[in-house]
Amino acid sequence: MSLAQGRHYLAIPGPSVIPDRVLQAMQRPAPNIYAGELPDMMPGICADLKSIARTDGQCAIYIANGHGAWEAALSNVASRGDKVLILATGRFGHGWAEIAQAMHLDVEVISFGKRAPVDAARVADRLAADTKHEIKAVLTVQTDTSTSIRNEIKTLRDALDGADHPALLMVDCIACLACDRFEMDAWGADVMVTACQKGLMTPPGLSFVFFNERADAARETADLVTRYWDWRPRARPEHFYQFFGGTAATHHVYGLRAALDMIAEEGLEHVWDRHAQIARAVWAAFERWGADGPLEMNVADPAMRSHAVTALRIGAPHGTRLRDWLSSETGLTLGIGLGMADPASPDWHGFFRLGHMGHVNAHMILGALGAIDAGLKALEIPHGRGALEAAAEVCAGR
Repeated sequence: MSLAQGRHYLAIPGPSVIPDRVLQAMQRPAPNIYAGELPDMMPGICADLKSIARTDGQCAIYIANGHGAWEAALSNVASRGDKVLILATGRFGHGWAEIAQAMHLDVEVISFGKRAPVDAARVADRLAADTKHEIKAVLTVQTDTSTSIRNEIKTLRDALDGADHPALLMVDCIACLACDRFEMDAWGADVMVTACQKGLMTPPGLSFVFFNERADAARETADLVTRYWDWRPRARPEHFYQFFGGTAATHHVYGLRAALDMIAEEGLEHVWDRHAQIARAVWAAFERWGADGPLEMNVADPAMRSHAVTALRIGAPHGTRLRDWLSSETGLTLGIGLGMADPASPDWHGFFRLGHMGHVNAHMILGALGAIDAGLKALEIPHGRGALEAAAEVCAGR
């Protein structure tokens, strides 16, 4: 008998759970786009976004998903034929490389596999070998949503500085802004891209590019920039429409305003701490389940795991069986094992992901873990015991 009635819990790694407060802010008639409340919101929204990114730099807003932000960032700093070095730790590092290749850049990818973070020493060696400084930018993700690997951005800046290399450091924080700690200025990122549908708790549709003066100086010679993707009028508009390159994403703006208010009221440090403790509760449960059976976390070292998402290996066909059972029988949807195997291969069915980002609290995550425990039992997938008790101990602060 299915027990899936009631509010469904979408525990995928984005789009994340949208707070009722955000949805209610969006439930309104279309506003005036020429004067009044909506245009008056924008300076405060940009200031609050920069506060979350921890930067005194600029912020450009795009009506686009994260792929749009990838393209916008590159178009403002690069020219056709420029060389970029991409450090991949999962599907989304390779995805940014594909965007760069389509823009006719000279793309070099260093892949660190699907279970390890970027090796800064290896990057330093590559930069030292680039004596002609042909590499114009180094691109990476802080958290790759597919693998749940979290990379240390400050160590990459140290590698660039140690090699005395002028390349820009460009970081994708789409999966993890307002989940994992990120310090754009203190860590030396020149460009950061993100989107609204994960830690920023707003329905998909807006993305953001943050940039400092070094990156904006590259804009002077970038021949890929177009009128629409140009970040300068968006970051320093003379008229309201320039924030969006045309008509504003009106209702998204209201939703984003509500989400930013929620983050400010909680406090960003507490937001980061909440995500860290919830992630530890998730890991405690999976460690117990994995003690006796096929289940294991994709990233072995907790210091290298994201606080926004956890990628799991359970062996085919258990990943798909578990996801399907949970959705139909309990009302819980888990993420697919994106990028972990070829979808045409039977191995693809051996992975899943649990998102724990944004509007998530203890009872939500404990409920999700309880449903997973029921699924393991119902499907007779071997697993260790005591997982829910271990997660509860972490949530209790023990």
